Amino acid sequence: MEDLADLAAVPNMLAILFATLVLHLTDLIILFVSTCANAWRIHGTESNDLWYHCVQSNGGHTCQGTGDEEWLQAVQALMVLATIFSLTSFIIFLCQLFTLVKGGRFFFTAVFQILASLFVMSGAIIYTVMSPKWKSNSDSYGYAFVLAWLAFPLTLISGFIYIVLRKKE
Repeated sequence: MEDLADLAAVPNMLAILFATLVLHLTDLIILFVSTCANAWRIHGTESNDLWYHCVQSNGGHTCQGTGDEEWLQAVQALMVLATIFSLTSFIIFLCQLFTLVKGGRFFFTAVFQILASLFVMSGAIIYTVMSPKWKSNSDSYGYAFVLAWLAFPLTLISGFIYIVLRKKE
């Protein structure tokens, strides 16, 4: 009778692992896009990201660096760290998937993922607080800024899932 219960648990565990893997990859893609995309702040034909200020004119784009503001450099560093920690967490998860003992938890993976969520939250908070001093009233936040805020809860939830998740055979 226990063998039947174990056989029924295998597809459930595979589904949970697959869903966790998809969530983590989604987090990673969102973090990467929000860090690289040129749409943190938008004003008409102008757009800003963490790295460049671009203006569209005559069918072309002209881009220049954003400047040396310390708060912006902090946001850049935190978003890059969040992406690196999430990628590291994904690699650790794949390694632990094959090396972790039966019944073990993915704590090491969870730590890196939760740190990634704290980094992205810190970067988004700094940008939210400091950018009103840097932007005009007619500017609006772009999709990359929204993706950064979306990445925070998804990455945090993913980290908590890794804490709860146990490896079964």
